[in-house]
Amino acid sequence: MRKLKLGVVGLGRAFSAMAPAFRDPRVEVVAAADPRPEARSRFSRDFGAQAFESIELLCADPRVEVVYIATPHQFHADQAVAACSAGKHVLVEKPMALEIVDCHRMSDAAAKNGVQLIVGHSHSYDAPVLRARKLIESGAFGAVKMITALNFTDFLYRPRRPEELDTSKGGGAVFNQAAHQVDMVRLLGGGLVKSVRASTGAWDPSRPTEGAYSCLMTFEDGAFAHLTYSGYAHFDSDELCGWIGEMGQKKDPASYGMARKPLQGDEQELKASRNYGGRDFSFQDSTFHQHFGVLIVSCERADLRPLPEGVMIYADGEKHLEALPPPGIPRVEVIDELYEAVVDGRAPLHSGRWAAATLEVCLAILRSARDGKDVRLENQSGK
Repeated sequence: MRKLKLGVVGLGRAFSAMAPAFRDPRVEVVAAADPRPEARSRFSRDFGAQAFESIELLCADPRVEVVYIATPHQFHADQAVAACSAGKHVLVEKPMALEIVDCHRMSDAAAKNGVQLIVGHSHSYDAPVLRARKLIESGAFGAVKMITALNFTDFLYRPRRPEELDTSKGGGAVFNQAAHQVDMVRLLGGGLVKSVRASTGAWDPSRPTEGAYSCLMTFEDGAFAHLTYSGYAHFDSDELCGWIGEMGQKKDPASYGMARKPLQGDEQELKASRNYGGRDFSFQDSTFHQHFGVLIVSCERADLRPLPEGVMIYADGEKHLEALPPPGIPRVEVIDELYEAVVDGRAPLHSGRWAAATLEVCLAILRSARDGKDVRLENQSGK
């Protein structure tokens, strides 16, 4: 079996969430780049591979075939272009970039250099979401008419760098969390969003960015979707998912209210301790499939609800769970798509064009909330 030789740029939270997927036998992590010496030391111990201080040094390594970019959002565009220009395939974390023009620049660089550009992880890769899409495509339940997505978390009160609380630098719930919800809803609704009407909330002056949003998305075929998200650490919508967390882990309901307390100390020190290479860091495996809150797809003859265990089907006369086997390797679906694109030449589902269309919706949420108007979209991509 051919192994993809992977180089990682950015050994932060995104990498630590994705790293368990690199146990897949189709992938070999051969290098990394990060400015933090403690992260580089931990990486060399964990993977037995070289760690560089810069992406330039990593891209000059002839062993690296694919560059996984897991750095802060504002660096994605320039780093992806650099990797493509070095002849490397690119897997870049969501959001793809902060401006549509940068998305086009990234896709153009990939096309010019004959390499693949894939964007992920987002929760539209989750196996229950992909299974729901297959059920929709089967036609057994009729056309999609409405989608409801709801998620309440402690997002805003996780340890943050200052830039993560600055919307202009890619901070806040819209760039970070709507990218998941929008990607899932577009995948299940066909991709072609016509318009967006939204409101956002920034209710804590000490965390001066969007912590909540609600939006109505209308699709070209007349279907519509309502998305609501709050990261203010009050209601926890995992209560509606059997107390299974976003990462597929069992949660203790008694831990309610614990998010804000650690922030009373040195927040940057706390973040560093929890980051890869920090004293309190540990990898987290998934017992169940990962998810992003409550998601219900209303078709003509059934409602479909992806769950951590599979897809619940609420049909005209009966309901049942279409169960999925537990995940063997977390986020293996990302590796599936990456491998098929690079090795088999199959066009990726989560291409640069697809991810640019998701970013366009996120930017429309911010614009609609600011201007109090519907925003018409122009760069959508169907699937």
